[in-house]
Amino acid sequence: MAEGGSTPEIDLTRPSVARMYDYYLNGKDNYQVDREAAERVARAMPEIGELAKENRSFLRRSVRYMARRGIRQFLDIGSGLPTVGNTHEIAHEIIPDARVVYVDSDPVVLVHGRALLATNEFTTVAQADMRRPADVLDHARSTGLIDFTAPVGVLMIAMTHFLTLEEREGVMAPLREALAPGSHLAATHVTTEGHAPAAVDQIENAYAATPTPIYFRNRSDIALFFDGFELVDPGLVTIDTWNPEDDETDKPAKQVGKWLYGGIGRLS
Repeated sequence: MAEGGSTPEIDLTRPSVARMYDYYLNGKDNYQVDREAAERVARAMPEIGELAKENRSFLRRSVRYMARRGIRQFLDIGSGLPTVGNTHEIAHEIIPDARVVYVDSDPVVLVHGRALLATNEFTTVAQADMRRPADVLDHARSTGLIDFTAPVGVLMIAMTHFLTLEEREGVMAPLREALAPGSHLAATHVTTEGHAPAAVDQIENAYAATPTPIYFRNRSDIALFFDGFELVDPGLVTIDTWNPEDDETDKPAKQVGKWLYGGIGRLS
């Protein structure tokens, strides 16, 4: 099921982080402007392709973890372009009628999502910017798929690092306040720790050319995005060490440069 409406206008003059991510994953839904920006990132982070795949693996482990604990509805914020192992596919392996709402600000995601999910009654896609959490929540409610009086699994995979620390509470607080006890938040975030400042600067400069600049942080600052949630074991760790259920299907890779911290928080 997908929301109706006219085809949104696509800006091809600036790179899109969703299409750059698609390029990292060897996808085909990207343009020259995206590839050029992605190559600038790759020069500073040569393992970016493997890291993007490992980030998707973390998403799948997170969805399984939440579904096995009774989460029956998921809000995937900044979902990106469709790829193998989407949130709804993983959730439906465990809960066949799990409900999933994908949200992304990129119009290309909306176009592809509509095509992919047109006949799926439990899943839909909406266009909204995470910096406007009221819009995100309103779109989720309007689909009829998300009931905020029951626990929700919120996914912000590789998304919180596009927020400034000043924006953090203005985005995270409305999301947190809308959630019922028992809800979960899964997030990953790039880190400065263990990396040369020149490499971090080069990557930040590449993203500065997009509508969504990126901000690398240390673990303490990343942990702030989980304020109000209780981190489940093993806590906030590099994603190559986050596998609390010993998930063999998406067992973490061990050599991805440790560029990303990740974790799941539970709302009491």
